Amino acid sequence: MNTNGPRPSSNPTQHNDMANAIRALSMDAVQAANSGHPGMPMGMADVATVLFSKFLKFDPAKPNWPDRDRFVLSAGHGSMLLYSLLYLTGYKDMTLEEIRNFRQLGAKTAGHPEYGHASGIETTTGPLGQGLAMAVGMALAERLQAARFKDITDHYTYVIAGDGCLMEGISQEAISFAGHLKLNKLIVLWDDNSISIDGSTDLAVSESQERRFEAAGWDFRAVDGHNAAEIEAAIAAARETDKPSLIACRTTIGFGAPNKQGTSGVHGSPLGDEEIALARKELGWPHAPFEIPTAILDKWRTVGTRGARHSAAWEEALAALPADQQAAFQDALSDSLPSALDDAIIAYKRRISEEAPAWATRKSSQEALKVINEHVPTTIGGSADLTGSNLTQTPQMTPVSADDFSGRYVYYGVREFGMAAFMNGMALHRGFIPYGGTFMVFTDYARPAIRLSALMEQRVIYVMTHDSIGLGEDGPTHQPVEHLAALRAIPNLQVFRPADAIETMECWQLALAATKTPSILSLSRQNADLVRKAHTAENLSARGAYELAPANLEVKVTLFASGTEVGLALAAQKALESDGIGTRVVSVPSWELFEKQDDAYKLETIRPDTVRVAVEAGCSMGWERFTGEAGAFVGINSFGASAPAEALYKHFGITAEAVVAAAKARL
Repeated sequence: MNTNGPRPSSNPTQHNDMANAIRALSMDAVQAANSGHPGMPMGMADVATVLFSKFLKFDPAKPNWPDRDRFVLSAGHGSMLLYSLLYLTGYKDMTLEEIRNFRQLGAKTAGHPEYGHASGIETTTGPLGQGLAMAVGMALAERLQAARFKDITDHYTYVIAGDGCLMEGISQEAISFAGHLKLNKLIVLWDDNSISIDGSTDLAVSESQERRFEAAGWDFRAVDGHNAAEIEAAIAAARETDKPSLIACRTTIGFGAPNKQGTSGVHGSPLGDEEIALARKELGWPHAPFEIPTAILDKWRTVGTRGARHSAAWEEALAALPADQQAAFQDALSDSLPSALDDAIIAYKRRISEEAPAWATRKSSQEALKVINEHVPTTIGGSADLTGSNLTQTPQMTPVSADDFSGRYVYYGVREFGMAAFMNGMALHRGFIPYGGTFMVFTDYARPAIRLSALMEQRVIYVMTHDSIGLGEDGPTHQPVEHLAALRAIPNLQVFRPADAIETMECWQLALAATKTPSILSLSRQNADLVRKAHTAENLSARGAYELAPANLEVKVTLFASGTEVGLALAAQKALESDGIGTRVVSVPSWELFEKQDDAYKLETIRPDTVRVAVEAGCSMGWERFTGEAGAFVGINSFGASAPAEALYKHFGITAEAVVAAAKARL
């Protein structure tokens, strides 16, 4: 039994009542669901009450007002803290009924906060550490936007993070990057309760967070997380520093539950009816479950309505801008692309079809970006310390630094996971289209954030180069094999593997147009001949798969390929047809877009009445949807090796000759 009761507090009664409303709703909702995490909301109720009532700039009546402060609950398991705040401050779609239906099918009150389920939920959180990292992206976006629209951009990003968030490796990437760029409008409130699921945090960690954050260039403060005056003073001071800030809020997990507070037992389980009754007595909260007295609710609703004056003043500031700046700001926030972009892309494709360059598709991507970045001012590029390899920088993209946020190119450093999460934060903030590069094999490092891009339906573009054993001498540690299959398995993610310069531009065009879907561009290190010789204004890659080269004889064989292996398929077609075997080649830049086509088009493209062979420098998983069970796959189902690309393709049997042999064996 934990005998540490609630500590005496000098906080006014009004603050206690408001904080206890959060505690009551949280423990009641978790109990009703018989599932959830009451400990963190009860422990951080005082901190959240001070933040929302004294500092946070928001307007529940206009939840997407662009200059609102962002609040990120990185410790997303404590979702009832956020849902309680949204209900209490008057967000219309967060009703008491939604609170009662916590964690139930169809409710806006999911077990962890889900972006898009309800107003005021700025991001999906729950995978620990990612909320903190996405908040860094939001804070970066605020600085970028302020450099462009200084008269209408001035907001903070606040985070509540727990011990688990700070243990996750991505937290180091996030705090290092934020400190380097001096993102001083980022304030993290650490729920310093020294409890994890397994027990006391000293079971697993012993470092000084103060020294850690200060070494990364952060301001650090420590407060009693149940003392409103200390919390208020610390946040006020943090808002005045020239660094990002961490405020360590020493709290008691499950504050108010006399037998369970301060223990791991209150982290992720309902308190139980008996303990809740004792907590009500301990907290001086005699009200029935889900009942918030009118006087207390009115205090919270007053907090919510105060934001109207801020949003109204901002709208006046926007209206005072010159017309061209107003238009530029609205265009940046919209999902639309400049009308001139399509014409520029068509002109580019016409030129490329005439010049027929044999570029690696990573080079084709850079050439495409020169056109895109010229016409789309909201793109923000970057790379995880591989700019010269990913080829993600173009002349328009000057570097961003702590002293100058007017640029459009971010040096993310060797922080693949962090980069992906930062880009999610920028996309969620709105106003920018982020893209960033690393090697395809390191999608393994970024995958959790890529998954959240897809889950949250964010337009984030991942430029993944060195896409196969074709990268050569760096060897199997750097040669992706299973990665295409793994990425294709993620719902709502477009995976593009273009064959040449034309397809690469088309895939970029599709990625930019997909406002609710992130995209992977899987790009080669080795050169690739132009396979789309005939110019067409139509974006053929939009079909996902299309007949690139029809048969010159009666069709007997269909060859499917993506990326650089399209060239192998064309060579195999030539050999087969020279032997009198009618063969057609289908380029498959995107499985996901092909799946969206109608059945008639799919049947016409696949041609199940032919012998079918697929070739791709990756694993075979999933290709049977094109080849059928009786078809063949030419690729690699083992790890690669270190050697020049040409030697590796021959060694692993990814050759035109192997494709020909596979087809003939099935005729």
